[in-house]
Amino acid sequence: MSENELGAFLRSRREAVEPAEVGLPTGPRRRTPGLRRAELATLAGVSVEYVTRLEQGRDRNPSPQVLGALGDALQLTVPDRVLLRRLAKEADGGRPFCGRAEPPTRTVRAGLRAMLDRLEPTPAVLLNWIGDIIAHTRGYERLVRPLGLLDADQPNLLRYVFTDERARTAFPGWQRLADEQVAHLRNEAALKDPYVAALVDELTVTAGAAFSDRLAAVPAAPRRTGSDVVAHPEAGTLRLTYETLALPDDGQRMVVHLPADEATATALDRLNGRTPGGLRAVSG
Repeated sequence: MSENELGAFLRSRREAVEPAEVGLPTGPRRRTPGLRRAELATLAGVSVEYVTRLEQGRDRNPSPQVLGALGDALQLTVPDRVLLRRLAKEADGGRPFCGRAEPPTRTVRAGLRAMLDRLEPTPAVLLNWIGDIIAHTRGYERLVRPLGLLDADQPNLLRYVFTDERARTAFPGWQRLADEQVAHLRNEAALKDPYVAALVDELTVTAGAAFSDRLAAVPAAPRRTGSDVVAHPEAGTLRLTYETLALPDDGQRMVVHLPADEATATALDRLNGRTPGGLRAVSG
């Protein structure tokens, strides 16, 4: 991971904003994409020297007001604003771990267990901040067990995606899936969390560049909703949408998968041994 993730994040977002998007003229002599540093400084009400220091990592303590102004100038989404504040806190040495850190929880609150029970037969899974699968519906098990995801004594989504060759076969969109899992790892806990660090060290060795290159890239907020295609060995091609419920107080997230078309809804019903019509397709 970069020693200057805050600066890399700011630069990447600056270069992603077209001048016309913020009401600036697009001149013919631009040599770099996006906004110039001076333009961002003007929009945010700070000096260009200060923007330069932030991007170069020579200033690691921007105030909340400055972060807000930069977020406005760069037209950041809410998830990206949260990530910006987090990177600033970590750049300033915030969130240190002193002594013994709490291990990732593998217990499930009664309320969350009840939610999973009521979601049957929908495929739903509960993960902790390092990607351990700690609870799931029977519908999820029927979906992923043939893919090999639950083979380990303690299944972990990150290990499966990066070290099990079956993952690349099961998920034709593996590249995007891998990107998103690294984004979750970097956002669910502080980068200095010893349990995150241990998993990072492990996957750097076992998965190599496929993992380490993503970890070294500019930070990105994870997507909480989207779609996946699964090449299922028993049910054929499945098209699924997913919704993510963040549970920060528990250090967990719940991911619920829903059929994106009627063919997938019917296939999932068959996997669950149910008459077609138990699951309805979700579109849009």
